[in-house]
Amino acid sequence: MESALLSAPLGPPTHGYPRRVSSSPDISKAGRDGPGEAIGLVYGAMTAESVAATVPVAPPVQQPFGLVHGGVYSTVAESICSSATAIAVASEGRIAMGQQTLATFLRPMSEGTIHALATRRHAGRSTWLWDVDFTDDDGRLCATVRMTVAVRDAPPGA
Repeated sequence: MESALLSAPLGPPTHGYPRRVSSSPDISKAGRDGPGEAIGLVYGAMTAESVAATVPVAPPVQQPFGLVHGGVYSTVAESICSSATAIAVASEGRIAMGQQTLATFLRPMSEGTIHALATRRHAGRSTWLWDVDFTDDDGRLCATVRMTVAVRDAPPGA
């Protein structure tokens, strides 16, 4: 699946933030992303090799000192990597779910937009591996997440 998938809004804003966006119905195949919607996750370009997304830095993603909460990076990584993997394996009757996240925080963010770019490193039968770089509006690397996604047979009737 090598096509670009994402860019126009799907429905009204949630909690003051846009819902998942897509120019293709393919993103909906990944299912609803409640945590992503809650933090204002907006998908950008998606291919079988990479996924881009953004999240506005605002109170729902900040800890009490105004910095982006560390869990937000893992949430974004799991959302975008699991969605991209799920879309890629759906035609085989398979599903994808987060298995492990390993986050490293390099630079705090307190304003602007979180920019995420996930790059697929491995696409195996039962495990996919992604590296996600998070940058600020100036392109500075703020965090990285290594995301492992489990791929399994879909349950009967799914």
